[in-house]
Amino acid sequence: MSANREAKIALVEEIKNKIKSAKSIAFVDYRGINSSEDTKMRKAFRQAGADYKVYKNRLMLIALNDLGITGCEKFLEGTTAVAFSNSDEVGAAKVLVDTINETKKMEIKFGILNGNVVDAKAVEALAKLPSKDVLIAKLLGMLKAPATGLVSVLSAPARGLAVALNAVAEKK
Repeated sequence: MSANREAKIALVEEIKNKIKSAKSIAFVDYRGINSSEDTKMRKAFRQAGADYKVYKNRLMLIALNDLGITGCEKFLEGTTAVAFSNSDEVGAAKVLVDTINETKKMEIKFGILNGNVVDAKAVEALAKLPSKDVLIAKLLGMLKAPATGLVSVLSAPARGLAVALNAVAEKK
């Protein structure tokens, strides 16, 4: 087997491993972006816990088909970069949408969420969701609110008694 073929097989395995470990994946047409915009975007990906790579479309398609993810052939044409979101589902999508809004140069092709192929609109909708940490904080706040209200209601009679006793004591 030639060294070139072995390198391609290794690259397909790398892609498959990244797909398996990613919580969500977004594919983008990166045409028109300059190096400073690319550098800024890659830094944002690192901060969001995401990987951003450019692979050959053919190798990406082989990896996807090997994993049983089909229906991507029509999207994998032209310039394609892929963003793997490893820490949460929305990280890579947020960075892509923010970069697209800022530069007006790139275009989302499609995405993969929970092993299912989704269109560009679904990736954009995913980017609008709050991060996992924000959602957890909101949930905890909602769970804490009834307990706080219950404590206030239960302590009200004791507080009322203390106020009444204080008023009687001040009259004397």
